Amino acid sequence: MLRSLAIVPLVAVPVLAAPSVLAHDAPSGWPYPPACCSTMDCYPINGSDIDEGRDGIVVKATGELIAYWSRKLKPSGDGQYHRCSHQGDRSRTTICLFLPAGS
Repeated sequence: MLRSLAIVPLVAVPVLAAPSVLAHDAPSGWPYPPACCSTMDCYPINGSDIDEGRDGIVVKATGELIAYWSRKLKPSGDGQYHRCSHQGDRSRTTICLFLPAGS
């Protein structure tokens, strides 16, 4: 007794790589770190949008004081000022504040 064998063709299925977590870029092309931006929260600011105080940096839009020792303060990757706030809303608290060297 012969059994009939069904031949099932193998279909090639492309394997898609999982997208990597990418930060979005500043206008200069410098990528904001993913930990600061969630791909949407960062934007350039002017130096006039902040004040340097004795105890830290004051963000004028929110009035918040970011202490000089805070991990929120980071060196800018393009020599410009940048701020990351929750959902990119300038009236919300700061996630990261990027300062040019020497500021």
